[in-house]
Amino acid sequence: MLASLISTGLPIALIIVMTGVGLGLTPNDFRRVAKEPKGFFIGFLGQLILLPLIALFVIKLLGLTGGVAIGLFIIALCPGGTVSNLYSMLAKADVGLSVSLTAVVGLITPFTIPLFASWAIIHFNDSAQSFHLPFLQTFLQLIIVGVIPVLAGMLIRAKWPSFAQRSEPWVNRVSSVVLALLVVAICIQMGDRLPASFVAAGPGALLLNVIAISFGYALGRTMLQRESQARTIALEVGLQNGTMALMITTGLLKSAEMSMAPIVYSLLMFVSAALFTALVRRKPVDSLKVVEQPIGQE
Repeated sequence: MLASLISTGLPIALIIVMTGVGLGLTPNDFRRVAKEPKGFFIGFLGQLILLPLIALFVIKLLGLTGGVAIGLFIIALCPGGTVSNLYSMLAKADVGLSVSLTAVVGLITPFTIPLFASWAIIHFNDSAQSFHLPFLQTFLQLIIVGVIPVLAGMLIRAKWPSFAQRSEPWVNRVSSVVLALLVVAICIQMGDRLPASFVAAGPGALLLNVIAISFGYALGRTMLQRESQARTIALEVGLQNGTMALMITTGLLKSAEMSMAPIVYSLLMFVSAALFTALVRRKPVDSLKVVEQPIGQE
């Protein structure tokens, strides 16, 4: 019963999440990215290159192996989701940049996740059980649940903008509730194995989350001219789509051990994102010295 709920519910939850991302996209978001591409490319490279490297560092530092290491690395391969978009708004970051990064990186990850997740399975698996991630099936499923919903959301926003604006908050709320219920269902399914697995996966998930947010913010502060964009880079690099990671570890790989890191990460990222938001909101937006100049002279 629970297994059926999880296998069906995770793709549905992910479709809802990514549709919400598409509903928030407008042509102006992409026009601004074209005019100011530096922030976009830093965030893009931060998610696709920096984050997996941070995950490998954490795995090495803590000596993680097996399903915990694989699950943690799969998180780092996933794009952002509506959570990063929500906290970008709360942190007074560049929301347009956040949504654009979430959408574009989401279009790339169906190609990168099957490739690098398969490598992680071969490299980190230390159990007698053999795991295989089918490349074509994974690619097609990520396209169906990750790419098509974003395009559908964008189409709805273009055709019926008023309806899309009214629907977007509700879509995001529903996706959060569905994800929470699925996390509870997975925890129930694990039963007596839950406490030990939580202890094993917790430090790695927390460290990955904290380091990623910190490095993302430092990278943005160093490379960009806007505080708002630095906040966006921190949140996009630091908050990944736990629903997608769970769909891979639970739905495709059918591994409870691999699923623990995504579950713990999905819970902890709300706490770290809230703390980060509270800290950065104390300072003015776009207060980096390099932009302290009169309007029109940028």
